[in-house]
Amino acid sequence: MALALVIGASRGIGLELVRQYLADGWRVIATARKKEDVDMLAAMGAEAHKLDVTNVEAVAGLGWKLDGEEPDVAILNAGIYGPSTDGFPTQSDFDAVMHTNVLAAMRLLPIIAPLVSAARGKLAVMSSRMGSLSERNGSSGSLYRASKAALNSVLIDTAHQHAGATCVALHPGWVRTDMGGAGATLAVEDSARGIRRVLADLPASDHPVYRDYDGTNIGW
Repeated sequence: MALALVIGASRGIGLELVRQYLADGWRVIATARKKEDVDMLAAMGAEAHKLDVTNVEAVAGLGWKLDGEEPDVAILNAGIYGPSTDGFPTQSDFDAVMHTNVLAAMRLLPIIAPLVSAARGKLAVMSSRMGSLSERNGSSGSLYRASKAALNSVLIDTAHQHAGATCVALHPGWVRTDMGGAGATLAVEDSARGIRRVLADLPASDHPVYRDYDGTNIGW
């Protein structure tokens, strides 16, 4: 049975990915920060674990729980947008965004990548087109942009360090979630479906790639 690992699955795209993989008969391991969300995921049929990605002890504990697993697909979905204003960030805003979007990846990917590599699987981080340096055409959300550019860098390093895992940074589209808002153009079901298709169709490679949910290549 194919195995999917989804880090950050309490709502939005992460939750929908869990739902779709389960519906297609996959075994799914999923994490959430709150106990009630862990219980919800377990009730859906996932193997659910409580995880605050900013807690180093919890991240280490997840490593023990995943020992011996070989995910065909692993998706690091946990992330936050942070302040809606630009300019001079507060220390607390900077720490919250960078710890969740970047530091967590620097701790989690070295744990997850060897497992995915053993399965010759796909390792994805939920990035954003806003993190692209070569295709940037705006400056709004500067702290979020910086965090996603840094996340992409962490993924590229991971690809260099762990041959066998096909690494991809994903742009999920502008999705109607708590982050995307009600005015977004894309339903969460369609975003998750597109992400799954990209991962399924992606050829095995030691070179990391950056893809839109519809498969379009994005420049780093």
